[in-house]
Amino acid sequence: MTAFWQLERYGDNIAIIDDQNVELSYRQLADLVTSLAARIPARSLVFCLCNNSVDSLVGYLACLNARAVTLLLDNDIAPELLKQLIGCYQPGYLWRQTETGYALQDLNQNAPEMDNQLALLIATSGSTGSPKVVRQSYQNLMANTRSIVDYLDIDSCERPLAWLPMNYVYGLSIINTHLAQGATLLLTNSSPVQPTFWRFLKENKATSLSGVPYSWEILHKLRFTRMELPSLTTLTQAGGKLRPELHSQMAKWASDKGLRFFIMYGAAEATSRMGYLPVENTVEKPGAMGIAIPGGSFALEDDEGNEISDSGKCGELVYYGPNVSLGYAIRRSDLAKGDERQGRLATGDLAVRDSDGFYTIVGRKARFLKVFGNRVGLDELEHLVLNEFPSLECAAIGSDDNIRIFITDASATSAVKQYLAQTCHLHHSAFTVNSIDAIQKNAAGKTLYHQLEVQSEGI
Repeated sequence: MTAFWQLERYGDNIAIIDDQNVELSYRQLADLVTSLAARIPARSLVFCLCNNSVDSLVGYLACLNARAVTLLLDNDIAPELLKQLIGCYQPGYLWRQTETGYALQDLNQNAPEMDNQLALLIATSGSTGSPKVVRQSYQNLMANTRSIVDYLDIDSCERPLAWLPMNYVYGLSIINTHLAQGATLLLTNSSPVQPTFWRFLKENKATSLSGVPYSWEILHKLRFTRMELPSLTTLTQAGGKLRPELHSQMAKWASDKGLRFFIMYGAAEATSRMGYLPVENTVEKPGAMGIAIPGGSFALEDDEGNEISDSGKCGELVYYGPNVSLGYAIRRSDLAKGDERQGRLATGDLAVRDSDGFYTIVGRKARFLKVFGNRVGLDELEHLVLNEFPSLECAAIGSDDNIRIFITDASATSAVKQYLAQTCHLHHSAFTVNSIDAIQKNAAGKTLYHQLEVQSEGI
């Protein structure tokens, strides 16, 4: 048994307070988990349909304790997508919400052959019902939990606001790391745009708040830095690169207030975290991602796979560590595969390393185009537009010589096109700027570029 499954050792410490006024001690949570785990056969496959509730958490923990393998899915997944996934993987059980509460549904399927290391299946943050999932091991969960606890210095006094979806690796890492230390999880399904979110945070004296870049953009618009939230001591950001300008503003404000503000970097393929920017460096290095987590290491490679040793040169970021997942699965038979990555993950992110050894993500290998012979990063274009036109939402897609920019204000299309042409020193014909009602995002706040491409076909 790994540390974060041994819930009973924290006894009467409060484990969970949720937004339905449910409060459980670690002993009570352990009893619920043990009771459900006794009903789940070892090495069975369970689909767990999650929201941020006690029942969802009990289902996840019970599967781990029973040594069953669970696929975490959004409780609000479209029925047709759930049907496709059930057809693909043929799980033996569903743990899902019913009219009378959560229930374990027996689907009368034999368990698939599964590698003995396999603990958890989780969709990548951009997945929208695709059968492609990440295979995570018990060692992955254990190693990443220990690393995050280490660099965030988490103890039993913490009370994190757990509002990010638990079927998203960032949200799940908040749960794992704080349960490992006997802290109190404040579970809510509210979002920052709802008054209930702030009421719940204040009433329960949350000590930490986490968010993806989109979350922090919303918080910035809500004038978060003007709010009186005396219980908060720690802020964390992951799930993509924060605009350097907003990074700088938040870092300076947090430093002035005596708060800890952590920029972090990760992926489902590495269980959760790979890198972080130490608090003492957040002000001086706006835009930087930082250094590898304890127990891990980074390297940069050129297009031929040669390691880049010089600072300031761009290459693909490669991560090494015990939290690197086993690999992907796209079908039921893939669950029998062993460790295909052997502790090495080529991230697909392009980065540079400065003379102090700190890394900055500059884009994705797949998010670069050749435009009139020039290499253009779509992520960089989005950052340019968002910084110049802060009231907009923006997303960029395209093909070589054809960049398509989508914004949420029809009156700004001409201004955005002119700004990009001048700033990037490219002919204006390279850019098509369209206005749409909203930029579609998943539950984790990440842009759904595939849906945008489909949507754009009719424009």
